[in-house]
Amino acid sequence: MAVLTADAIVCAVRAHGEHGAILRALTEQAGLVAGYVRGGRSRRLRPILVPGNAIALELRARTEEQLGGATAELLTSRAPLLAEPLAAAAIDWVTSLTAATLPEAQPYPALYVALAAVLEAIGVAPSARQWALALGRYELLLLAELGFGLDLGECVVTGVSGDLTHVSPKSGGAVSAAAAAGYENRLLRLPPFLRDGKSGEAAADPALTDILDFLALTGHFLDRDVLDGRNHDLLIVRERLVDRLKRAVA
Repeated sequence: MAVLTADAIVCAVRAHGEHGAILRALTEQAGLVAGYVRGGRSRRLRPILVPGNAIALELRARTEEQLGGATAELLTSRAPLLAEPLAAAAIDWVTSLTAATLPEAQPYPALYVALAAVLEAIGVAPSARQWALALGRYELLLLAELGFGLDLGECVVTGVSGDLTHVSPKSGGAVSAAAAAGYENRLLRLPPFLRDGKSGEAAADPALTDILDFLALTGHFLDRDVLDGRNHDLLIVRERLVDRLKRAVA
């Protein structure tokens, strides 16, 4: 019998049978895993099996193909944040995205660390700008980890590395101001803090308008390359989040 014991982040929970639940959670070394939680819909376990929560997970399965049985102990609860509409929308989106797009049982340690950082930021950041930037970085990293990374280091047209202002929605490559001239309405805006080809780590406090441009950029490629326009309900979750962010600065 295979046994997995690891800290994990709850990403999705689905009712199964009269009292049980199927849990999908992200671990650092085993990636996204699924298991059946007996009594998962009980009064005791419902507060533990909340998307965004950090748990101590134990998963037992007779074979790799069989859905294993899972137990969970709470490490960090993010349930109180769900009373705040903006924070709740962010947690709903980032955990749903993870559950819907990552293949099971493949390790993505960088994504585990980044997801934990996003959830922590949602809980402690003094404003939405800080955690929205972390969210955008997570989306950008997820694109790269799944093989759809953007090339923001040099202009896809001219090869120059300076004065990059836009991104081609087709190639995912950066475009310089000179090459973009006259075509700006066909391109995606490249936020200033991404113009060095990195994912915004050095940006201390960018304007929320730049972060919204960042989310528009990652959102385009998530829809096209990862979600493939098929998961309409999930896209609605993201649209709701972005709309709330826009209202927060209006």
